Amino acid sequence: MGETDFLVFPNIDPVIVSLGPLSVRWYGMMYLLGFIAAYLLAKKRLPNSPWNRDQLSDLLFWGFVGVIIGGRLGYVLFYQWGLFVEDPTYLFKIWTGGMSFHGGLLGVIAAMAWQAKRLNASFLQVADFIAPLVPIGLGAGRIGNFLNAELWGRTTDVPWAIIFPGAGPQPRHPSQLYEFALEGVLLFIILWLYSARPRPTGAVGGLFLMGYGAFRFIVEFYREPDAHIGLYQVGLSQGQLLCIPMILGGLGLMVYAYKKKGVTTTPANKTVKS
Repeated sequence: MGETDFLVFPNIDPVIVSLGPLSVRWYGMMYLLGFIAAYLLAKKRLPNSPWNRDQLSDLLFWGFVGVIIGGRLGYVLFYQWGLFVEDPTYLFKIWTGGMSFHGGLLGVIAAMAWQAKRLNASFLQVADFIAPLVPIGLGAGRIGNFLNAELWGRTTDVPWAIIFPGAGPQPRHPSQLYEFALEGVLLFIILWLYSARPRPTGAVGGLFLMGYGAFRFIVEFYREPDAHIGLYQVGLSQGQLLCIPMILGGLGLMVYAYKKKGVTTTPANKTVKS
């Protein structure tokens, strides 16, 4: 098949609008939309939680801060350490793209632990409330990756392959859209339905860790490994290695939750009738 037989990535300007020195980019806009969607869903679930609207706002705000700080730190530490050593200011050039989910997860965990203490709640209770909201932001972030024409997939000849700018003339898997479908849409549906009934405290958070880890592990087989890292001798990418502890940790958390009898969460998206 020739180059014309495949889709060619459209010429999308990564900047939506420029206002003097300030530029609004698709990448940042997707994160903002994900946060707004998470807030609206959280408000829907608020009557079934022990918190008020102000406490919810604080919880989500600091969770968002954790995502940004942790995501950027994780990307630099896990994937671009060499660039950081050469130019420490690279850490702050977030507009160029480059966020690590695994780093963002650590940032959110730190924020949730702090907020749980402030709210006089258990960490797992907070995690179960937040977990079903996260896939919305993940999906929005993957759309941002696609619009940014970054994190493209491995070369392929499937009919829906796309020739990305900067990725050479070879058609590639649109792996960003695969991640949007699995980590965003499907994971959200699974968690939303699962959390619709009372579950042992920690089970929803455990399912999130397992689900994301498994979906990301699968998609990594279609995503182009980072050029400066490549694949390890075991044939796995950096992202896949980082997902293994997530899957095992999520499985362990669910086993722990179900063995600890008598403690259940309130349904996340239904009103409980007495």
